[in-house]
Amino acid sequence: MPRGIAIPQLRQHLFAAAETVLLRGGPAGPTGRAVTVEAGVAAGLLYRHFADFDAFLAAYAVDRSFTLAAAPALTERVGTGEVAANLSNALTALPRPALTALARLLAMRPDLVPRVEDVLGAGGSGFDAIERAAAEYLAAERLQGRLPETADLAAIALAAVAVLHRLVLAGDDLARLRGVIDALVAAEAREGA
Repeated sequence: MPRGIAIPQLRQHLFAAAETVLLRGGPAGPTGRAVTVEAGVAAGLLYRHFADFDAFLAAYAVDRSFTLAAAPALTERVGTGEVAANLSNALTALPRPALTALARLLAMRPDLVPRVEDVLGAGGSGFDAIERAAAEYLAAERLQGRLPETADLAAIALAAVAVLHRLVLAGDDLARLRGVIDALVAAEAREGA
């Protein structure tokens, strides 16, 4: 790209390029050079905006973790529809490219998690943030009387997100998650009855 041409939302442009690199080559493949080539910008541009490549990857992980944690919009579903359907629909509606790229990155670079949590707080990185959102939704449903008081909400959220993580990393159909969540919620409802 020629010098002097402004790139609107440069950070997001670089993050999108990183996501493409992660999806194409896996977490071992991202380098500053690969990202800037994908973005079509000069190699030094990334380093003008980030202290080093690790700082860039941490910023990417923060951005995508924040986006994914906000995406389920589960609070809007409290008290409506079926609990299991609400949770599975929210989790399967997460943006798959961002979810897959972030899962790959954090699996290969767990050292980025504390850097993300420095910004977003404990449990704010990647799938931890999604798990927290799921647990908060389930707690709100319990307050509505739609889940028994004895339901282990943390266990349901952990199991649902663990299955989501496995399906994402394996490249499987996320629709399979629905049966798992249905079984988890039904089991807790039976125990509470």
